[in-house]
Amino acid sequence: MVKLALRSGLRWKVSLAIAGVGALVAVALSLVVHNAARASMINSSRDVMDQRIQLAARYYDSNNRTMLHARVDDPALPKQLREAASLGQRATYVQDSDGSAPQVWAAVTVRNGKILSIHQPFQDRLKILDEMDRALIIGSVSVVLGGCALGILIGGQLSRRLRKASAAARKLADGDREVRVREAIGGRVRDETDDLARAVDGMAQALQDRLEAERRVTADIAHELRTPVTGLLTAAELLPPGRPTELVRDRAQAMRTLVEDVLEVARLDGFAERAEMQEIELGEFVVRRVRTFSPDARVTVVRHAYVSTDPRRLERILGNLLANAAKHGRPPIDVTVEGRVLRVRDHGPGFPEDLLREGPSRFRTGSEDRAGKGHGLGLTIASGQARVLGARLNFRNADPEAEGGGGAIAVLWLPESSPTSTGSFPVIRVPD
Repeated sequence: MVKLALRSGLRWKVSLAIAGVGALVAVALSLVVHNAARASMINSSRDVMDQRIQLAARYYDSNNRTMLHARVDDPALPKQLREAASLGQRATYVQDSDGSAPQVWAAVTVRNGKILSIHQPFQDRLKILDEMDRALIIGSVSVVLGGCALGILIGGQLSRRLRKASAAARKLADGDREVRVREAIGGRVRDETDDLARAVDGMAQALQDRLEAERRVTADIAHELRTPVTGLLTAAELLPPGRPTELVRDRAQAMRTLVEDVLEVARLDGFAERAEMQEIELGEFVVRRVRTFSPDARVTVVRHAYVSTDPRRLERILGNLLANAAKHGRPPIDVTVEGRVLRVRDHGPGFPEDLLREGPSRFRTGSEDRAGKGHGLGLTIASGQARVLGARLNFRNADPEAEGGGGAIAVLWLPESSPTSTGSFPVIRVPD
């Protein structure tokens, strides 16, 4: 069952929250004011009707005549009011009418035992109440709209700061060590966003310090090993011919290659490498290099293109991809050049899932069928060199049904422009 996730901006969440609270407060206050005003108007009308019935009763007792539209023993007199008046009480009563204004009654018993009553519709006061309700509705809508505007203003400012912090964090993750999240968000207001930015900056600095320390240790160890390994390789050349000598030379050469690879990884991790750009024709360049590295590989140039890149680093990437395909895949190996895109594919078991998920990692050779072949530095170096070129290197496995069998596919997207001074990635549009 697929769950649909709705993504909404922070500014709209804040504005909706403020508008919702404002609407609830406005409705509650409007109801309280409406009920209080209605009760006050009805009580005022009761008082007026009570004064009128007193005046009409005195006039009736003196002249035996009615005034102020008073009636004697009105058959429409409400039952509750009739019972109260028959007990000798002067009373008022509000009679609600369906679809019309309520009637305000007042009644009293006069000297001959009859009940004198007056009633008047609550029409004028009802109009005033309707006008007040309209004013309350307009005020409530204004409060809600004002709350939305205030929420958009506050949420927009907070959202902008968070987007700037997110963009700075992505640059930091891409290797730009000069970026500071707190400086990126700017602003004079100090809030929780600043605390988060300072925490991210502190964490990034701590991680950079630790990685730099590890890189220096790795580089120092590899550098110190270079001299004795070179001496060992020279000494192996002096040994008499034979199988043991070949084994010693082979292991010494493998150790030397490993030391050089570790030094290269250390330099790439230090973001100190810079590309020396040249204009080359990519298809011709790849054809010549593939003939040198892997003569059995098949090269297809779909579309020629001139690119500005570092030939030495591009050659290193291509060589490592071909070596990886030869070691861990199965023939045939296909190399395709399409404009600025370079693909290297083998027909072996494909890349392991952890590599596809996390990317290349040093000294990790992948699945069991790749155990013992290499040290896991080839793809790591290729990815690092691609970063120096400002290119994108992606890894995926071929679809056995749609792409004519399985296998591992490495795709290199070369940029249209030169990399930045920090070696960070330019924006490259990757086709779906």
